[in-house]
Amino acid sequence: MKRRTAPASIATLAVRTNIGAAAQFAQFRCSTPLWPLMSTARLLRGNVMLMRNKLLSAARRFGAGIDVSPREVRLVIVSRKGRSNLPVRVEWLGAAPLNPDAMSGAHLVDRAAVAAALSSLCARWPRRRALRAMPCAMAIPGGATAIATFEMPPVTQAPDSYGRDSQAIDEMEPIMLEQAERLCGLERDALSIDWWAADCAAASGETSAADVSRVTLAAAPRRHLEARVEAAAAAGIALAAIDGEPLAALRALAYAAEHSLRRADRYAAIWAGSDGVYGWRVADGAVEASVRFPLGEHADLDAALGSLASGAGLDRALIGGDVKVLERLGLAMADIGERLGCPAEPFDCAPFCFDGGRFAPRAEAKQAGRFAVAFGLALRGVFE
Repeated sequence: MKRRTAPASIATLAVRTNIGAAAQFAQFRCSTPLWPLMSTARLLRGNVMLMRNKLLSAARRFGAGIDVSPREVRLVIVSRKGRSNLPVRVEWLGAAPLNPDAMSGAHLVDRAAVAAALSSLCARWPRRRALRAMPCAMAIPGGATAIATFEMPPVTQAPDSYGRDSQAIDEMEPIMLEQAERLCGLERDALSIDWWAADCAAASGETSAADVSRVTLAAAPRRHLEARVEAAAAAGIALAAIDGEPLAALRALAYAAEHSLRRADRYAAIWAGSDGVYGWRVADGAVEASVRFPLGEHADLDAALGSLASGAGLDRALIGGDVKVLERLGLAMADIGERLGCPAEPFDCAPFCFDGGRFAPRAEAKQAGRFAVAFGLALRGVFE
């Protein structure tokens, strides 16, 4: 398990897997062969450090996202130029069918079937051997992950105690486990947890204990994580992290919205998954409101979408996930836009696809809406 602090305005938590040293998951870099550059650096002598910096900035980071849904397994591989502000590039995406009996809710009933589908996807990527060296993430349904935010006891509110040294982590772990037990109703041995602390002191420049007082905890049954780790391992992949499906989808939708030709100051992100519909209202890179249906506080999806709009004056809505879920609820794309009072359009990662023909099959790119979770998972590997 890994605990962390993160300055990002849209906080997305991952339940980390405890599978080996962090060095195993170093970002994969694909750059010019080193040997001619090394010899050039020797000739330059005093400019060796300059050459090294240029090498690093020219390298590409790679990341992979794996989304296991009730009917198919999806894989997205993205890359990003080292220190560039350019958008990420989708190197490859694909899907393999999965027997519906292989999954039951969040439980992987047939791990061998999942591993076989994932292996077939990896075999289709021309550079499949590189998967062993890049960070790979998989998701679990939102219904299997419990997330809550609470205040820490005063004794642990020192600004330097939030995941910055081993002693602080040792002090926080029993508190986190106790909170996770209350949240999930399971014993701590059956849980995997992760937590995130908002570092307000870093933004204000002050060191008052009151600046850092709220912690967000994510917990999930350990058996769901272990099943995914084992299924990926059977396909020759070592997972670096396991994320919640809704938060991975939000990451993808937010990234697509921020890098669209039609940027919006305030927009809605809607994602339909196997366990329901999730929605967020995002403004200036921060989540202002969120809804979930069913299992939320709203009687129907119309009411949930209405509360998300709430007279906020949304500029646009971006919709991803399984459109059939929305159709079963009696809503089409135009209906969602009408409820939110803004234009609605499907999520599309095709604009990020590498125009190299064999890397991003056009038939798959046209159905990019269902790749939102896998795309969001892959983004982890190139930005963390």
